[in-house]
Amino acid sequence: MIILKSRDEIEAMRAAGKVVAQAHELVRELVQPGVTTWDLDVAVEEFLLKQNATPAFKGYQGFPASICASINEVVVHGIPSKDDVLEEGSIISVDIGAFVDGFCGDSAWTYPVGKISPEIQDLLTTTEEALFKGIEQARVGNRLSDISHAVQRHAEEGGYSVVRDFVGHGIGRQMHEAPQIPNFGPPGRGPRLKAGMALAIEPMVNMGSYHVEVLPDNWTVKTRDRKWSAHFEHTVAIIGEGPVILTTL
Repeated sequence: MIILKSRDEIEAMRAAGKVVAQAHELVRELVQPGVTTWDLDVAVEEFLLKQNATPAFKGYQGFPASICASINEVVVHGIPSKDDVLEEGSIISVDIGAFVDGFCGDSAWTYPVGKISPEIQDLLTTTEEALFKGIEQARVGNRLSDISHAVQRHAEEGGYSVVRDFVGHGIGRQMHEAPQIPNFGPPGRGPRLKAGMALAIEPMVNMGSYHVEVLPDNWTVKTRDRKWSAHFEHTVAIIGEGPVILTTL
């Protein structure tokens, strides 16, 4: 069941989203060669706790950390580690979720580590654009798959593929609510979008095939062909006729 949020509930989600956005600003400053993903996790957790926010990921179905840190060919759900040292020219997706006063904010961004190649920069740019193409479709009267189709079309026009096995989701008092939001598919399908919906839209875009595999730790997801992947996500509410991004400053 899709849970519609009141204006007051959306404002509460905005507060959670702002804390997540602030945490991303911290990550943006910290990402550089020589930093470990463990360092990033510790910094984000300390920041969230100081804001009276609860890390949404830590302990979720046994996940051991406060952020997901996914380097290069890791698509999503990378577990922070002291052994994972950021290297010049790499990229890292950092996914952050937090609860504030009972509501969740969730956002991911893929950061360059130092100077990256033009080819990798194009992957990041295209994936970020695909996110906003999807957000543009989060309007009253559209269908859910209009979001999915907009993401897929932009990514594939750029020469990339979109991951099928992992999708976006509704969000609110729980991190994962109905509906699921694929990043692919034809337009005009699925539930009609309504005011009060809150959605976490998150394209995962690969340089090669869309096929992925889950590693033996049961969390880390890599591209099967080991080509690099980017991941961008915002929490969005449909207010009035159109979308409002909640995970922004």
